[in-house]
Amino acid sequence: MFESVAPWVSYVVAALVGYGLGSIPFGLLLTRAAGLGDVRAIGSGNIGATNVLRTGNKKLAAATLLLDLLKGTAAVLVVRVLMPEAPEANTLAGIAAFVGHLFPVWLGFKGGKGVATYIGVLLGLFWPAVLVFTGVWIAVAYFSRYSSLAALVATLVVPIALWWLGENVLAAVFALITIVVWVKHHANIRRLLSGTEGKIGHKG
Repeated sequence: MFESVAPWVSYVVAALVGYGLGSIPFGLLLTRAAGLGDVRAIGSGNIGATNVLRTGNKKLAAATLLLDLLKGTAAVLVVRVLMPEAPEANTLAGIAAFVGHLFPVWLGFKGGKGVATYIGVLLGLFWPAVLVFTGVWIAVAYFSRYSSLAALVATLVVPIALWWLGENVLAAVFALITIVVWVKHHANIRRLLSGTEGKIGHKG
């Protein structure tokens, strides 16, 4: 579809498609549609699934997690269909989707922490690495009972796994994305270090 246009146009379109999909605030839209108000007014003020769970509605939290994940995958796949001749545009769309989730223009650039969209982008670009992420997350969550720690360790392992599997460019991309995820989790890291982070299943 974009074979006859200048390469930079394809990249701009890929970035816009990715950012547009990534910036859809599903957590906020779902909680408002369910009559639960603005999810940003409770808990951490985040629009992600973990904060949606604080409304007490597990189904909405699960739906938020799934949709935040799938929008990352959708960004990659849509651009792959539109620009089959430019595989690097897929990666750009994925990065843009991740950025869109973290900094959605519709919400004053205050979005989520990016883990679900990180997984979704990874699914679209190199699905075997999602198995690595899932395995590490389950293992760390089982032994530590900390969801945040499990996500942080899993994102740390993914670039290493990608490099080991020969996906050097993606390894570099996800190393950078992982740094951003860790920065966005700075409050969780402080609580983990102080022993005040809430554990899985903790209702206090």
